[in-house]
Amino acid sequence: MSKCFIKVGLVSALTVLAFTSCQEEQDFTNENVDATRVQVNTISEEMAKVRDYVPMYAVMAHRGSTFWGPEETEAAWRWAREMGADYLESDLQCTKDGVILANHDENLCRTTNIENVYGEYVPQTRKQFYMDHGCTAAEAEELYKKDVASFRPYYAMSYMYDELLALDAGTWFNQSSLEQARPNFEPASPSNPMGQHQYVSALSDQIAFAEGKILKRNSQGERIYSITGKWDANNPYDCLTYNLEYEPDPQDTGNRPGVYIEFKESWLNPKDFEHRVYQELDRLGWNIITKPCDGVPNYKDGKVNVGNSNGKVVLQTFSLESLRRTADEFQGKIPMCFLLWEGKGATDLKFNTPQGYADFINMALEYKAHIIGPSIAGAPNNYGELDAPWQAYLIARSGMLNHPYSFDSYAQMGKYMGQYNFGNPTQFDDLLGVTVNGKLWTVYLDGLFTNRSELTLRYLIENGFRCNPQFGNEYAPAYVPDPLKTLERLGY
Repeated sequence: MSKCFIKVGLVSALTVLAFTSCQEEQDFTNENVDATRVQVNTISEEMAKVRDYVPMYAVMAHRGSTFWGPEETEAAWRWAREMGADYLESDLQCTKDGVILANHDENLCRTTNIENVYGEYVPQTRKQFYMDHGCTAAEAEELYKKDVASFRPYYAMSYMYDELLALDAGTWFNQSSLEQARPNFEPASPSNPMGQHQYVSALSDQIAFAEGKILKRNSQGERIYSITGKWDANNPYDCLTYNLEYEPDPQDTGNRPGVYIEFKESWLNPKDFEHRVYQELDRLGWNIITKPCDGVPNYKDGKVNVGNSNGKVVLQTFSLESLRRTADEFQGKIPMCFLLWEGKGATDLKFNTPQGYADFINMALEYKAHIIGPSIAGAPNNYGELDAPWQAYLIARSGMLNHPYSFDSYAQMGKYMGQYNFGNPTQFDDLLGVTVNGKLWTVYLDGLFTNRSELTLRYLIENGFRCNPQFGNEYAPAYVPDPLKTLERLGY
């Protein structure tokens, strides 16, 4: 019994010692102090010039909107353009036949009716597709068998774009968002003749909407397109050409937003995907490396003009591999955002400390990024906090822009714009302090990803961060239209 007592006493003593040691270590680890001490590299003068293509306090319409309409569709992006967002945000993927998509989910079950249309099988129309594009019946049969062997059900990468255009990308929203549901987000039918079929979007669609266009449709309301070329299994991404048709949007009021496009994990796309995006931007006249827009302002005559300026495209990624490949392809000549996510994944921020955070900033600078995109806390998404004051301070020390995601409430905007400080100074005001109309704000951002463009724009205008020559956005729209009336005006 005495031995047992001695052992317990020894363990207790060690526990107390360990706790005391840990507490002493914590006393010497102060995030706010360490954020002023850790080594943070600074953006070069050349890279800073590209950084400054992006307007201050830019508003990025996340997937157009996930709140007001079916994300990454014509409806969502037209709405965001008309509200006055600076950028239409999207995620990039590639179809089996080489069309660059502007679509977030690699698995299309959530945002389309693909389960009902195709099930878990290669589309039955695949053989005919091959024959329609130069293959014999025997060749089509052989190609079909190979497709079956490599098929990933519901993944965009396994489908031809022609097959994806048969899907309905709008009805799901009405079923999942009952308060924001609108019949005209669904395809036209005898009971709803004014319905507008929402499609899985291509990057060229997104850019067309930014340019003030809409899909060109036939008398049945279906989009008009054609495909030319002969199928070549050895060159599947380049053998066919889609001729997607557009026309001027009769409801366009003149805003010209840019696009903020995300490279996803590299395994989802061709090995040369970044180069393909470079070429597609070039084809569409949106590659400022080959077609610069020097001297064109981001705002003009009370309208958004970012889509006509050198800031028209911003690239983004969570992926370290894609960050490296983008640096190789674009050479830091187009603004690039490195997105942060705290977790255990291969490309996640594993050590959320001043040193760990600084390491990610330094890596982003090494691979020619101009912007850091941290997650923010708070409802409705409740992401991990990666834009606390000390974290925003580290980004500011680097000279990079800070574009947090995603803002969906006034409470979030008030918190990260420093409104909660009520003008009280903080230890970070040397870099984060901004005086607007005589009031000190401690601002933890330089731009905002948002699903509620109307809330974000109103907040910035009402508090002097937009339509203000102090920030170079004095010619931005000073009025934010009603979101519901805008949807109605657009035909939804």
